[in-house]
Amino acid sequence: MKKQLFLLPLFVLTFVMNASAQNDGITRFFKQYEDDERFTMVFVSPKMFQMVAKIETDDEDWNNIREIVKDLGGLRVLTADSIQDGVAMYKSALARVPQNEYAELLTVRDGKENVRFWIKDSGNIIEELLLLVGSENEFTMLSFVGKIDLDKISQLSKTLDIDGAQHLSKIKKSKDKEKE
Repeated sequence: MKKQLFLLPLFVLTFVMNASAQNDGITRFFKQYEDDERFTMVFVSPKMFQMVAKIETDDEDWNNIREIVKDLGGLRVLTADSIQDGVAMYKSALARVPQNEYAELLTVRDGKENVRFWIKDSGNIIEELLLLVGSENEFTMLSFVGKIDLDKISQLSKTLDIDGAQHLSKIKKSKDKEKE
């Protein structure tokens, strides 16, 4: 009987963790479109970031990249650059962002293009950076997880060849304006 009582909390904890992972709106949004041929989907696993961080070289640019990615735990990108209604996709994704878990970092509307950044943090540590971009014919959702330094992520945007990554530089511009 004691053994069963001991296992009950473990079972409940496992069930709750699995249920919360499956119910995460952002994860479900990614999964909903990961096999849709209109979208390009990229997933970089934590293991890949660990492997990249171990590569040593004399190349200064590579060492800068290695310094940036060493604390990243994953990257998910979902993008479409010739979609019929990127604004509707943007609004649909926007509705799935749990407002109680994420703090809005930056919002930009430039003409018909909408860009939003959110962070999920724990104290001074940013655990996730979420980017949404939507315009008439474009949609991008990008999620970095890990221990995130916003200055380093904006530097990484210059080296990533992923649609939507160029918007990461807007974080740095926004932080610089706040300091003025």
